[in-house]
Amino acid sequence: MSTLQIRRRPLLGEPVGWGNTLHPLLQRIYAARGVFTPEQAEHRLTRLLSPQQMGGLREAVALLAQAIGDDQSIVIAGDYDCDGATGTAVAVRGLRLLGARKVDYVVPNRFVHGYGLTPELVASLPDHVQLVVTVDNGVASVAGVAAARSRGMRVIVTDHHLPGELLPAADAIVNPNLHGDDFPSKALAGVGVMFYVLLALRAHLREQGTFGVSGEPDLSVLLDLVALGTVADLVPLDFNNRVLVEAGMKRLRSRRGCAGITALVEASQRSVATLCTSDLGYAVGPRLNAAGRLEDMRLGVECLLTDDDRQARHYAQMLSAINQERRDLQAAMVAEAEVMVAQASGVDASTMGVTLFEPSWHAGVVGLVASKLKERLHRPVIAFAPAGEDDPDHLRGSARSIPGFHIRDALAAVDARHPGLIERFGGHAMAAGLSLRLQDYPRFAAAFDAVAREWLNEEQLQAVLYTDGEMPAGLFTLDMARALRFAGPWGQAFPEPVFENRFECFSWRPMGEKHLRMSLRDPRDDALYDAVMFNAYEGKPPPAVMRAAFELTINDWQGRESPRLLLRHVEPA
Repeated sequence: MSTLQIRRRPLLGEPVGWGNTLHPLLQRIYAARGVFTPEQAEHRLTRLLSPQQMGGLREAVALLAQAIGDDQSIVIAGDYDCDGATGTAVAVRGLRLLGARKVDYVVPNRFVHGYGLTPELVASLPDHVQLVVTVDNGVASVAGVAAARSRGMRVIVTDHHLPGELLPAADAIVNPNLHGDDFPSKALAGVGVMFYVLLALRAHLREQGTFGVSGEPDLSVLLDLVALGTVADLVPLDFNNRVLVEAGMKRLRSRRGCAGITALVEASQRSVATLCTSDLGYAVGPRLNAAGRLEDMRLGVECLLTDDDRQARHYAQMLSAINQERRDLQAAMVAEAEVMVAQASGVDASTMGVTLFEPSWHAGVVGLVASKLKERLHRPVIAFAPAGEDDPDHLRGSARSIPGFHIRDALAAVDARHPGLIERFGGHAMAAGLSLRLQDYPRFAAAFDAVAREWLNEEQLQAVLYTDGEMPAGLFTLDMARALRFAGPWGQAFPEPVFENRFECFSWRPMGEKHLRMSLRDPRDDALYDAVMFNAYEGKPPPAVMRAAFELTINDWQGRESPRLLLRHVEPA
């Protein structure tokens, strides 16, 4: 539906004050991302935003301090994605560090309990639970919070999802995205919100003199978990999140990370010493997410909680096997979705808001299908599957969007225009989830497309790959590749550097069934560069002369490092 355009990322200002401390190329890259001075690139923990600025913390901290002092039974109610799993592990580990002795956790099974703190999940809790703390969920759990309080439990909601019109009647709610909350960073992931709760709790206990001569616990030991959840949840890496992620990455690279993340890194055949955020996003995070998609996320949380290296490796192997199953299932579902699009099964060139449904699809994987189709079509996509084998009359959908189209607000618009059509929804600007009745699917598809037609224009429907311009000759070096790798942390809203150059294809060959390996000649100095492009081989040779958008990466095959171009897009020059 959309061809890709390459555009150069504009500079947002002029670099100032770097002198000779940073290569001019990196200064240019930073300036295109809003970083103009050395101060703006100093990701020190001392520059982290103060917890005192976040609303709801005073009430939450008071409840937690009382629970610790009275030796109450605390249950962490997590979520079944990577953010939720890491946030659960941060909560359990952190509260134990701060003196809580009776801390357990629950994670909903998406096929049994649904999403968040539902009445069904509350019903599974033992009677002795006195305090429930949600992580990465709860702001929409009106019925679940009511069910918990009716059983005499107190409830603290910690979440980062956008609130609806009705908030749950919790004893405390901590969410930087609540209306009226003055916390400067709205981009914290669920794990980041929980980390801030622990920071505030430690400060409160310090004022009370709780720690005494033994000294207060070091909460920085949790930052590897915070980094993983933040990167995997694709929240924008604003300055505050970059501080958190960079601190976590340093712990991991210095082999001070928890046993579970280290085992997952090794299971994905990445190097801990040279770990970067893309490794977390594309290799470690999916292994954890797979448990929540196909099995039970308790396996993922246990992997993050164990301090036994052998047990961690065992969990990592199990998670890797589940992830491979997820990949195979995803590939089959994406292939079916592409056939549906090609055959115009409810989708054609005029469709703005794409909806897809197949009765055989797995509800835990439809989000990945929506993501893949969104990338290909450059349209907002919602993929649906039956809610469960015992509930074929209801559907669960997962939505993914494009820049400029707020997917949760779009669902809210559909809900306002057609009351009762959507049973439940929630999410962010770029991703959301919902449920509805099977019989209402055609009506919903038409209503969603109607909103998309109103809100989207032709410019938004044009897929664009932004680059940092031309890579100067002579800079295709291992040193520059290393500098680029560690200049981040790169991620959502702070993207990895991508360059565009003109090359001649000196030689090429298929790599596996779908990939290409090439030797590219730079006509400016006749230098040859090793290059790869994944999922690009369709039986035809690449252009003899090409305009290529690429990342300068490091190939560490068999322990030997060399620069390599990772091609993102090629077109005849």
